[in-house]
Amino acid sequence: MIQPALVRFHDVRSEDGTLLRAWGNGGSGPAVLLSNGLGTNPYAWPDLLQPDNGLQVVGWNHRGIGGSERPASGRIDMDAHLEDMVAVMDDAGMDSAVLIGWSIGVNVAFEFAVRYPERVTGILAICGVPGATFSTMLEPWKVPPLVAQTLMITLARISTVTGHGLAPVTSRIPWTRFSVNLLKMARVFGPSADDTVLRDVVQEFFTSHPAWYAQLALEAARHDRVSLSRITVPTALVAGTKDLLAGPEAMRSAAARIPNARYRVVDGTHFLPIERPDVVLEELERLLERV
Repeated sequence: MIQPALVRFHDVRSEDGTLLRAWGNGGSGPAVLLSNGLGTNPYAWPDLLQPDNGLQVVGWNHRGIGGSERPASGRIDMDAHLEDMVAVMDDAGMDSAVLIGWSIGVNVAFEFAVRYPERVTGILAICGVPGATFSTMLEPWKVPPLVAQTLMITLARISTVTGHGLAPVTSRIPWTRFSVNLLKMARVFGPSADDTVLRDVVQEFFTSHPAWYAQLALEAARHDRVSLSRITVPTALVAGTKDLLAGPEAMRSAAARIPNARYRVVDGTHFLPIERPDVVLEELERLLERV
């Protein structure tokens, strides 16, 4: 289990001047760049952030989240995320790296691989699809793609307004073992999630302003499908059977369009990095062997 105090944070300035809160494990070995889920934090990756795991792992917090600045220009589009990735890689001295994407971070990772192929040696996609993410949501409930996309975008738009009223409440929720277990009982997270890791992840997540998070989500919804014919590096996709935010069938379909891609589905929700860190590490090791 990773202790929050052991995560190494520092600031990196992106191309447009936005100051980002970057982080890493301080380790050495194969270069791994984490393109995280929207608004999430490094505490979701307990095994990958161990300093002695034989990997050099780095990532960053999205604009306006977890100590990263809100850009003066207001830019939170895909181009901005890609510029942030370049800045973090350059700061870490990584000429190229294996990319791990989670959720919306999968969109960013695949788009990065298309635009900067020389800097990507492999891709591990966890609970995410390469573009048009909102149309794949609610798949386990058999909701038609257009309906799911309309519903989720409408919810995000509402949250850009209601989030201002919610912020004073969400930022003060006491996240204890009891409140974390309520989330498990509600089946937001699977029962295998470690309580301590889950508490750290959720507690940090709710420091973000809900209205700003909704703006990030709306901008992410604009990202269309990536041309997978241009993905030539070793690739693996891992889906959760109960994932309501990136359906396993949509991920299987994406894997089928990438030459020699590995696809795996495991019992779990959208939060496999927290619920099944063992699977994430196993699939990363398999991918590194192929790389």
